[in-house]
Amino acid sequence: MSARSAGVLAFRRTGGQLEVLLVHPGGPCWRNTDRGAWSIPKGEFGAGEDAEVAARREFAEELGTAVTTPLIGLGEIKQRGRKVVEAFAAEADLDADAIVSNEFELEWPPRSGRIGRFPEVDRAAWFGLAEARERINSAQAVLLDRLAEIVGDG
Repeated sequence: MSARSAGVLAFRRTGGQLEVLLVHPGGPCWRNTDRGAWSIPKGEFGAGEDAEVAARREFAEELGTAVTTPLIGLGEIKQRGRKVVEAFAAEADLDADAIVSNEFELEWPPRSGRIGRFPEVDRAAWFGLAEARERINSAQAVLLDRLAEIVGDG
């Protein structure tokens, strides 16, 4: 069975233009990668767990703030490796520079025996739809289109 993740695509309007909040993965493997590396805040959830509950939890873990507004279903997508992501949208306006992410442990450098702690998300930023399409993981780009269709793209 494929891994399943759930996440939230936060959006806001600034000057009449739609903007979305994307996150960049933390850790040494992603340090020098930008285009195509950004994502919606998301994470895996288990069988029997509600996707909306998981999406809210993952958003809070990766950004340090809860989503308290209603969620809008954006459907599912499949990423490489057959991972299925169930996505939701939420109108929000948070300070992307003030995020506080949870951390993970990783042996780095590989086979060194040294364990380092790294943020799951090293930064977040608001992007207009055109720039977001350039930065987001290509499998997730359709979520931007679905959001624009539902709320209007400004």
